[in-house]
Amino acid sequence: MTTFDDRENAFENKFAHDAEMQFKAQARANKLLGLWAAELLGKSGDDAEAYATEVVKSDFEEAGHEDVFRKVSGDLGDKADEETIRNKMAEVLAEAKDQLLNEG
Repeated sequence: MTTFDDRENAFENKFAHDAEMQFKAQARANKLLGLWAAELLGKSGDDAEAYATEVVKSDFEEAGHEDVFRKVSGDLGDKADEETIRNKMAEVLAEAKDQLLNEG
């Protein structure tokens, strides 16, 4: 194998690893968002976990994160405005990335 092939394989492996980490971070962030929203909805324990799972699943409806926003926003109603939800989405994504980095 040539040096070029080695570099190509390394870049492909890095790309695959980065994509997997981004997917894991987003799924974890969606769960954290779901747990936050569940608390605002008065859910706890298994009910909160089940709701968080619903939020994670809502991310598979379409590309991007608007599907998650719509789910949480619709469920929360007047308990949280758009800015609060979007700020929380950014906050939990950063938290999820930190958690993943600290695990490995």
